[in-house]
Amino acid sequence: MTKQYKSNPDDRSDNVEKLQEMVQNTIHNMHEAEEAAEFSNEKDRAAIQAKNQRRLDSIAAMRDEIKDEYAHREGRE
Repeated sequence: MTKQYKSNPDDRSDNVEKLQEMVQNTIHNMHEAEEAAEFSNEKDRAAIQAKNQRRLDSIAAMRDEIKDEYAHREGRE
């Protein structure tokens, strides 16, 4: 007897909001890391700066995805 799996429909209705929340959380994490860097040694500070640069890259990608999702929502894709 094999199980039949039913796939869930693609629900993109709240993707814009989820992505916006992810951007805000990432920005918050960057600020927290910058505050921690003030009390860190040189090696840890460099690691924090590198991670924050990756966060900036992620934010840019998420903002592009927000634009795409918004266009899809508005039917302009």
